[in-house]
Amino acid sequence: MDTIVIRSGDSGDADTLLRFFDEAVEWLVARGSSKQWGTEPWSGVPKRVERVKGMAADPGLRIAMVDGEPAGALIVSEEHDPHVPAVDERELYIRLLITSRRFTGRRVGGRLIEYALDEARRRGIDLVRVDCWAGGDGDLQRYYESQGFKPTMRFNVDEWVGQVLEQRVG
Repeated sequence: MDTIVIRSGDSGDADTLLRFFDEAVEWLVARGSSKQWGTEPWSGVPKRVERVKGMAADPGLRIAMVDGEPAGALIVSEEHDPHVPAVDERELYIRLLITSRRFTGRRVGGRLIEYALDEARRRGIDLVRVDCWAGGDGDLQRYYESQGFKPTMRFNVDEWVGQVLEQRVG
C-alpha cells in the first residue's frame, strides 16, 4: 500500500489543481458524464482558471502526495458552499475533493476523507458534510456512501443536480 502524505497547499498549487480538473474532465467525457463539468479542459476556461486560483489560495487546501507526486486535493472549511442550505450546528465542509486519474485505485480520495474526518475531531466538530454531482450513473454519490456518508438532500444549480451527504464523527 502506498504511503500517502498530506501537506498544506498554497497558491503555487493552482497548476496542480488545474491538471487534476483537466484529467477529470477528460475522464468524465470518456464515460459519457460531461454534464458534471462540461467538455472543455478547465485550464482553457478563464473563469475556471480564476476559480482554481482561488481554491489554491484557500487556507483549507491540502495536497495528497504519493512518492513525492501530487495525487489529490482536499479543501475543508467551517463554511458550507453558498448553494447548500445551512445546518443548525458547527460543521466541517468538504468544499473540494479531487484526485489525479494517474493514482486511481490507490486510496488517495479515501485518505483525504480520513484527513477531513480527523480534522473535524481535532476541532471538536461532530458533523462533516460534502456535496457532489447527483447525475450520471450515480457512481460519485455511491463512492461517498462507501466512505461512510449518508445522503441528506438534493439541490439544483441551474440544470446541475447535486446531492448533499453527511457523516457524524463524534
